[in-house]
Amino acid sequence: MAKYDHSDIDRRMTGAVESLKSDLAGLRTGRANTTLLDPVHAEVYGAMMPLNQVATVSAPEPRMLSVQVWDKANLSAVEKGIAKAGLGLNPMIDGQTIRLPIPDLTEERRKELAKLAGQYAEKAKIAIRNVRRDGMEALKEDEKKKDISEDDRKRLEEDVQKLTDKHVAEADRVSEAKEKEIMTQ
Repeated sequence: MAKYDHSDIDRRMTGAVESLKSDLAGLRTGRANTTLLDPVHAEVYGAMMPLNQVATVSAPEPRMLSVQVWDKANLSAVEKGIAKAGLGLNPMIDGQTIRLPIPDLTEERRKELAKLAGQYAEKAKIAIRNVRRDGMEALKEDEKKKDISEDDRKRLEEDVQKLTDKHVAEADRVSEAKEKEIMTQ
């Protein structure tokens, strides 16, 4: 049974790029984005719960997030969760809603966020290269077991490299777009 699986390698590389997109979505760009609150958890009903399980998050204005808490008893717990998350947001309670104005980013903070975006991209590219290494090792193993010929291995190694190049380029493109978005706000 051959160990090399082209579709598995493509799926894993695509997963690394999707993970990068998810990480970058959480970076604050000065514009209200509901994904900014994805990492926030609140202690309600005796357990730590993600914000989206106790409230509705929306962006009613370009520079404002709104958190509509479903159970008024959880209002202060949600407020504490947002404050503890270290997002640099100042929660303001308005009835059963928590308003979060998005402050302007300083030039220094923009540079930090752009650098962080680059670090996220580098992690994704490392993950992609690790998948490439796994694919290359599987091809060598298949050749040793006589499942494929040397010519097949070389041809398939070129395919793996093309996949790698495609996914690394996608990671770079996504990262550069985010860095540009951060720096031009």
